[in-house]
Parts: sequence; structure tokens; C-alpha cells
Amino acid sequence: EVQLVESGGGLVQAGGSLRLSCAASGFTFDYYSIGWFRQAPGKEREGVSCISASDGTTYYADSVKGRFTISSDNAKNTVYLQMNSLKPEDTAVYYCAAAFSFRSWYRGHAYWGQGTQVTVST
Repeated sequence: EVQLVESGGGLVQAGGSLRLSCAASGFTFDYYSIGWFRQAPGKEREGVSCISASDGTTYYADSVKGRFTISSDNAKNTVYLQMNSLKPEDTAVYYCAAAFSFRSWYRGHAYWGQGTQVTVST
């Protein structure tokens, strides 16, 4: 059974930092593209960042470039999202998603976690 378990969300002031974790099981981690989407109330889902566990290639949405960093620990089957210089507009539920290719991930054709709330206050 595929499982993606997110942790690390919470409430932080603008300018602060959080680190999200996504622990994966039930599939061959090294072959997958794994990353984070977010969805705020009333807004469309946005692909935030993704990493290829096989070669480390990364993707970032323009809205987070220079502030967020994605990484993976293949020995632990875990992906991390370090979020710095957080802004109120980063407030959303963040979902971990894993797919066999970046294209599938970007289209949302993926395994999904349950989500973790990130709230950035002014």
C-alpha cells in the first residue's frame, strides 16, 4: 500500500521558516518524482516543487524560487521542503505527491498524502 505521510506544517510569522517532511512507503522511491502541491481556500491547486529521486533534478514554481528548497534522503524514503522567507500568500494546505514521471506529477496523476496546513501570519 502506497503511503505518503506529511509533517512539519504549522503557524509561523511572515519572514519565518518551516520544514515540511514527506515520508514515503509502498513503492520504489528511487524511481519516482516526488514533491509538493498547495491549495489555498478559493484558489487552484499549485505545483510548488518537485525532485526526481533518481537524479536529483528539481522544479520550483516561480512563486517560491529563491525561498524554498526541496531535497530527498533516499535512505529514509523522505522528501523535505525547506521554506524560508515565508509570506502570508504561502498560506495553504500542502500536499505531498509522488509519480513515476515529472509530467505525471505536474498533471497531478500521482499518489497523494493527506496534507498539512501551513499558515503564515502578518
